[in-house]
Amino acid sequence: MPAAGPRFDVAVDPGGYAWWYIDATSDDGSCGLTIIAFVGSVFSPYYKLSGRRRPDNHCAINVSLNGPRGSAWAMTERGGHRVHRDADTFSVGPSAMRWDGDSLVIDIAEISAPLPYKVRGTVRVTPEMLGTTAFHLDPAGRHRWHPVAPRARVEVCMTHPAARWLGDGYFDSNFGTEPLEDGFDDWHWSRAHLGNDVAVLYEGRRRGGEPFDLALTFDRQGRWHDVDQPPSARLPRTGWLVKRATRADAGHDPRVIKTWIDAPFYARSALDTRLFGENVVAVHESLSLGRFRSPVIQSMLPYRMPRAFW
Repeated sequence: MPAAGPRFDVAVDPGGYAWWYIDATSDDGSCGLTIIAFVGSVFSPYYKLSGRRRPDNHCAINVSLNGPRGSAWAMTERGGHRVHRDADTFSVGPSAMRWDGDSLVIDIAEISAPLPYKVRGTVRVTPEMLGTTAFHLDPAGRHRWHPVAPRARVEVCMTHPAARWLGDGYFDSNFGTEPLEDGFDDWHWSRAHLGNDVAVLYEGRRRGGEPFDLALTFDRQGRWHDVDQPPSARLPRTGWLVKRATRADAGHDPRVIKTWIDAPFYARSALDTRLFGENVVAVHESLSLGRFRSPVIQSMLPYRMPRAFW
């Protein structure tokens, strides 16, 4: 794919999905942010119950904030009558993303769940590089990953909760033609900003148990390079006992600085680790799709991911 910004008008077939993912950590290390905009929301119980026939009828913008003054979470799904997508804009209800040619501007106007409180503000993501390639995550190409901006500067201006900070960030997108749980049993992913490059590490098991891994670095021009996976390193399980796995230089034990999201089938954390000879702070996620398929987990999801009918 050519070096360019996101394309929010990508076609999503029945049964499929698309998402655009942003994470950032503040320059002082005290705050973290993730935003994910979904078409055919992969974790939506409503999309699953509908038979996944209409991806654009199941969209959401998920916001997760962490900081010393507290955290915030919001993810409300909305139907097609509250969704607009074109090449440069994606709006879901009162929240929206827009690409202005240089930056991604995200206007957030959400209500948290299950405890209702406002999540309001604006986030600006300015790439320092643009990725040039999309990658298949499975041999058949049913699941694809495109690192839009492996390195970016992020400006956070929130009014609810009140927070203003600058930090380094990361921006990618994923696309699929089948449900995520049909393609994978689990995965572990991390990204870390090195002095000059950005390291991205994937590993996990495809559905049926076949292992996969992907280890890349991106230089300042957005060019990617295959690298050898660093050795495996242990991480503690989460509060929900989700298994976490990562990679680190030999002889180094990574440390969980903070778990940003601790869910029954998913965790996102900040790690203090060492990669390719550099001490870094990595953003790390672990996903258990075996757990996600559980009827018990499915029954819990609407409490954290409500669907609005207005």
